[in-house]
Amino acid sequence: MLSRVADAIYWASRYVERAENVARFVDVNLNLMLDAPNGQRPSWEPLVQTSGDQEYFKKRYGEATKEAVTHFLTFDRDYPNSILSALSYARENAQTVREVISREMWRELNSLYLFVKDTAATKGSASPEEMIEFYNRVKLAGIYYEGVTDATLSRGEAWYFARLGRMLERADKTSRILDVKYFILLPTTRDIGTTTDQVGWSALLNSASALQMYRQRYHVLAPSNVAEFLLLDRDFPRSIHYCLLSAQDSLHKLSGTPHDRHSNPAERLIGQLRARLDYADIEQVMTEGLHEYLDELQSTLNEIGQAVDVRFFHPAW
Repeated sequence: MLSRVADAIYWASRYVERAENVARFVDVNLNLMLDAPNGQRPSWEPLVQTSGDQEYFKKRYGEATKEAVTHFLTFDRDYPNSILSALSYARENAQTVREVISREMWRELNSLYLFVKDTAATKGSASPEEMIEFYNRVKLAGIYYEGVTDATLSRGEAWYFARLGRMLERADKTSRILDVKYFILLPTTRDIGTTTDQVGWSALLNSASALQMYRQRYHVLAPSNVAEFLLLDRDFPRSIHYCLLSAQDSLHKLSGTPHDRHSNPAERLIGQLRARLDYADIEQVMTEGLHEYLDELQSTLNEIGQAVDVRFFHPAW
């Protein structure tokens, strides 16, 4: 496969996953805003922190109000990680490889982009309930795109590049929402076990569509259990560990290297990171600092992404 084709498929998948995850973040805050008592409205600042682009936001918008943050993350054409921008980039990449991806993949992605573009033109008149419906539709469309990809694309290089991009992006976004939300939701003594405490942790799990599966595993909401489930669970498809296992498998399938070896820096880095998660103890992670653990994990994910780019898309000659 030509490197430009692989690059386009990989990034189309990453950008759709990015748009879906941003919709998850904003949707959870909107629901909390509607459900919380007047004196306990959720802050919008953590969503800006999740993006990692606080300086850009403050320079462009100033205060983190609901209106500013939702526009920034959803419809800002100049911000490359907004939903609209991500889907525009995804569509541009997919359009260049329409002969490689399935017709159903193109139709699903094109329809999603046009839907978000049309909504951007009328967003001023939308109520919070209508925006919640909008974000739900974006989330479902991301799931549909993944499903269509799995149902219509042969298990060859194109499919493995699509899965690799999706899983690396998902691991990164799950780590960011866990990092920021965990810090914000750490309860004060008076909040432990209260409705406010329970709603907060439920919202965190809902942002990853994880609440029902979490309850089947743990039954009771507890911070360390939430962190363990989203970080270390090997079976839940949005946990960081599961994403890395899938990404690692894709890398080895693409290079033909056995799983117990590595032939390039990307495989070495992801193997080392996955092994750390294999042997991680959540109590030790929490004691030493979840934020520090996730911060290092995010740095390694960035290194893996750069190594993938060098190995497959822009090799050094």
